[in-house]
Amino acid sequence: MRLARSGGRGTPRRHRATPARRAAGAAFAALLGAAVLVPAAPAAADAPLRDHADQMGFEIGAALAANHLQNDSQYADLAATEFNAATPENAMKWESTEPSRNQFDFGNADAFMDFAQANNQKVRGHTLVWHNQLPSWVENGNFSESELRSVMENHIDRVAGRYAGEIAYWDVANEIFLGDGSWRDSVFYRTLGPDFVADALRMTAEADPNAELWLNDYSIDGVNAKSDAYYNLIRDLIAQGVPIDGIGLQAHLINGQVPGSLQQNIQRFADLGIKVAITELDVRIEMPASQSELEQQARDYRSVMDACLAVDGCVAVTVWGVSDQYSWVPDTFEGQGAPLLFNDSYQPKPAYDAVHEALGGTGDGDGDGDDDDPPPTSGPCAVDYSAANEWSTGFTGQITVTNNGDTALDGWSLEFDFPSGQQITNGWNAEWSQSGSTVTATNTGWNGAVPAGGSVTVGFNASHDGGNAEPEAFTLNGQSCSVS
Repeated sequence: MRLARSGGRGTPRRHRATPARRAAGAAFAALLGAAVLVPAAPAAADAPLRDHADQMGFEIGAALAANHLQNDSQYADLAATEFNAATPENAMKWESTEPSRNQFDFGNADAFMDFAQANNQKVRGHTLVWHNQLPSWVENGNFSESELRSVMENHIDRVAGRYAGEIAYWDVANEIFLGDGSWRDSVFYRTLGPDFVADALRMTAEADPNAELWLNDYSIDGVNAKSDAYYNLIRDLIAQGVPIDGIGLQAHLINGQVPGSLQQNIQRFADLGIKVAITELDVRIEMPASQSELEQQARDYRSVMDACLAVDGCVAVTVWGVSDQYSWVPDTFEGQGAPLLFNDSYQPKPAYDAVHEALGGTGDGDGDGDDDDPPPTSGPCAVDYSAANEWSTGFTGQITVTNNGDTALDGWSLEFDFPSGQQITNGWNAEWSQSGSTVTATNTGWNGAVPAGGSVTVGFNASHDGGNAEPEAFTLNGQSCSVS
């Protein structure tokens, strides 16, 4: 859904793809040969990820680097075979497309686009306005307000206009807030103030009227001060009639630390009437990665997939790369790595199977091709729920949660929905909160550690209006639990 658009500037200038670009694309496709036009067989399980995602009307994407597409056939094979959506890792950033003022270079961006189109992949354009990876002439330009606005408009017009009608989503403004929810001190904010975001959205709407317009950031996966800032900004933009279609939660995560409020956060943005996507997912591990750490990583990937798939407005999950060998993580986080679905040798990891299962595949490599197999129901956790000591308007409830995983929990968040309008009045052994029918119980300071095979019991009092049906499903840290 495209929300209200206003403030038009007249007929947009268009820079659609030229015959020369199409010729370059044909040469690029010929260079990759079958790796592009005839995808390889699936690397694992009963069918590639994209096949299951297509059947669900969902997008499973990857960030792709043009140089690896050109120089690594295994990389290109997996990129084509497994993903029905793609994001250019660096090729459309400002320093790549306009390294000198008004001197544009679209070589790698065009190569990326030709690969994505040859493989029928939806494209997320990334990114038009960002404080990072800026050429020095922008970052240190000492522009006046009017001049910088003109520079920004020209850049958006040329880049978004070149691919008008070919991009599904544009990450228009990227990483505009700090962790405490305050504005980031970028050249755009210093010179133009907070209105630079609305300006950029309107400019992109004119340059590429058919694309959806998104904001995107890291560390906004759960409910926190930074995601609150985006929630409030988007609400204000909608009220002002500024075109805004979606919010991207990057989800660069640490192993075992998926935010317990991820699904709640996705839902609240969707409730604003916009779309949501996980746009840059990776889960980094302290190296060397043990088997138990890889299994925890798989549970984290499954948690993220389940949280997105549970909300109607969450349309896509994109992983930030194809294989571990090319990930940005080791160069940025010392001693950490192995964050993606495929290892350095392009072999699928447990995380791949977890994503495959979340999309409805078997994930076990048995090749049975049964796309109707449901996700496993035993889960990494088990819940025993009981309602006792009932009276006319309320009851006392008790929940015992067992950690069926192979590793200890270091912090937990249990979520469930009351089906009969019940309301928590007070509780113990957890921090309790409720939003509508959804109840969240988060560990206290003393019971966050639950060993593998261990259990934790929590309790509460609740009111009701005569109905007291039991919850049917529970999630622990975003993962589905079996119910006894």
